Amino acid sequence: MTVTRLTVPLSPDLLGALHGLNEDHATELSSLTPEKLEGLIGSAFFAATVDAGDGLVIACDQDTPYDSPNFLWFRKRYPRFVYVDRVAVSSSRRGEGLARKLYDAVFAAARKAGHEIIVCEVNYDPPNPASDAFHEKLGFAEVGRAVLENGKGVRYLRLDLRGLGAATPSLS
Repeated sequence: MTVTRLTVPLSPDLLGALHGLNEDHATELSSLTPEKLEGLIGSAFFAATVDAGDGLVIACDQDTPYDSPNFLWFRKRYPRFVYVDRVAVSSSRRGEGLARKLYDAVFAAARKAGHEIIVCEVNYDPPNPASDAFHEKLGFAEVGRAVLENGKGVRYLRLDLRGLGAATPSLS
């Protein structure tokens, strides 16, 4: 299992694989065109894949030029943070720990940059019990809720890195 930090431009094959992964999880993540996905990866604080497209994480920090209402919710409340915008794992690789590896890579990049707070949101409407359980296991705690313009209900979560061990995965 190899975690690789993403840089743009992406190869057409990798962009196609990552776009397909994002679209497979569009209910939880939101749909993006391939061009918008690549643009988000390019502007992100940190983006990585597992095994060339079987997993994806995109994280922004407070300085990322991003207009997501969820990101903006955190920006209003925290002066410094890393926001996990999206994480997805292909259905054929679920249960192998890929999401945890991707989060560990985000944690390592955040620590290296001096960040102490990781934030994200998880849908409660429609419900996402697998993501709820995953984030709870990692130690995330709810810090707010919102109903978005599209009707989705989200829970805003926060994790303080100072309370975690210092395991740092290797990135290729």
